[in-house]
Amino acid sequence: MASIEDFRKIDMRVGRILAAEPFPEARKPAYKLRIDFGPLGERSSSAQITHRYKRDELVGRLCVAVVNFPARQVGPLRSEVLVLGAVPDQTDVILLAPDVEVAPGTPIA
Repeated sequence: MASIEDFRKIDMRVGRILAAEPFPEARKPAYKLRIDFGPLGERSSSAQITHRYKRDELVGRLCVAVVNFPARQVGPLRSEVLVLGAVPDQTDVILLAPDVEVAPGTPIA
């Protein structure tokens, strides 16, 4: 089991999606996202959310991401954050987001 100390090591923040681009180099269908985390700056991520979301629906939307995992190389993209979502089945991801407007960079507790 994870301890509360383990949980406290994970830095989750609210971000605002600035751009969503096709990512044909990904092994599974995905978008390249550029996300604003306020005082932490902009970060990139690969997100397998093409089943549920169209690119133009994503821009301006809030999301939740882990911002302190090591970056991963996903094809030609350096994915700097892990965008979080609920996974009802293998082909679907539903983005986690606050239900009211909060500033990019707001911590998740």
